[in-house]
Amino acid sequence: MSAREITTPITKDVARSLRSGDDVLFNGILYTARDAAHARLVELLDKGEALPIDIKDAVIYYVGPTPAKPGQVIGSAGPTTSYRMDAYAPRLIELGLSGMIGKGKRSQDVIDSMKKHGAVYFGAIGGAAALIAKTIIACEIVCYEDLGSEAIRKLTVKDFPATVIIDSLGGNLYETGVKEYQKSVA
Repeated sequence: MSAREITTPITKDVARSLRSGDDVLFNGILYTARDAAHARLVELLDKGEALPIDIKDAVIYYVGPTPAKPGQVIGSAGPTTSYRMDAYAPRLIELGLSGMIGKGKRSQDVIDSMKKHGAVYFGAIGGAAALIAKTIIACEIVCYEDLGSEAIRKLTVKDFPATVIIDSLGGNLYETGVKEYQKSVA
């Protein structure tokens, strides 16, 4: 089966149509944010202030890219471990965040929020940071420049590869994949 092309932003209907195990190619805008940026976003929400990015139907890529070399848009841009954002993700999902890209498992609170609000968790290949960077055609810092690699960036991507790990129904490739493997070697 070939990868499904997804143009961001992702509506809830599109998010709800994806299933764990689906391969996708993103085109459009992804925002970057790691734990330090997430903490600042939630602090703003706690104060009743507006966020510096519109997260409705947005996709956040958990990445802290390396500096770009001359002639490049961005340095290596591999995913970071997602559980560090688990304390903040449900709040953003509730406000309309449709997708998150990272690596590793998510907490039950995040999964429950995804199911309730129709969001999706995608995995990117951790060892392919330099290859992933080639799909990023533009990059600009939006806010929190003082965080260095953890600043929030707006990435324009073309054919950025990812796999649906956890879908909006709670289907979880980390669980089903292990079961399928165990059956195949039994």
